[in-house]
Amino acid sequence: MVISGKTSLIAHIGWPTHSFKAPMIYNPYFERAGVDCVVVPMGCRPEHFATFVRALFTLENVAGALITMPHKVAVVELLDAVSPAVNIAGSCNAVKRDAAGRLVGDMFDGEGFVRGLKRKGVRLDGATVLVVGSGGVGSAIAASLAAAGVGTMGLYDARAESAQALGERLKTHYPRLEVRTGSNDPAGWDVVVNATPLGMNPGDPLPIDMARLSKDTFVGEVVMKQEMTAFLSAAQARGCRFQVGTDMLFEQIPAYLEFFGLPSTTAEVLREVATLAY
Repeated sequence: MVISGKTSLIAHIGWPTHSFKAPMIYNPYFERAGVDCVVVPMGCRPEHFATFVRALFTLENVAGALITMPHKVAVVELLDAVSPAVNIAGSCNAVKRDAAGRLVGDMFDGEGFVRGLKRKGVRLDGATVLVVGSGGVGSAIAASLAAAGVGTMGLYDARAESAQALGERLKTHYPRLEVRTGSNDPAGWDVVVNATPLGMNPGDPLPIDMARLSKDTFVGEVVMKQEMTAFLSAAQARGCRFQVGTDMLFEQIPAYLEFFGLPSTTAEVLREVATLAY
């Protein structure tokens, strides 16, 4: 890829940067598609973040910014306008400057997860969904599921107050949604989502009682450290259809590209060109 004076820049901001995957997906795609843009990792410590973001968006060749840990929450207060997904999740992972010069933010973790489900033929309109984990990614997924029209959503978190607070935020934006909290029993749900870090490390307990999981339930995972986590392997053994963690990553990138006003593509193309490895 040749970088010239005409190249647009997407800043990938976080700390530390050594585990960043986005440049290994976006940049091969940009090169293949002839898009004159590049994603650049930018390591920014929390104490410098607010100053850096304001300075970054004074540049005329910045198409936007990908925001990752530990800045997803802190960036929200720096923005002029945000989506309902940001309001519900309380965090943001994409920022751009609009035509009026405002900093606008959105959250695409949940959008990527939902796009993946839809492309696998999962019917969400009126569906019942259990989301285990009410942190940043679980909140984002819950927001996008609500926007997709699910009828009933169960929320569970080891910290009961987190699930309760997420339920209240969802009801503010989606008053017709039935929200239940306090149980991670997977029995009877159309879709069950593991939105916890359980599965990152060998020997982690499973997020639900797998013996209570029906083969008719679709199962989704957010852990990306390995493709088949213990949770997914157990779900597969019960005959469930499932979605792996990296599907959320690849499916959200087309949404990012649309947000930044760049030529979009499909998850299949992105997987084909990516230099990503587990």
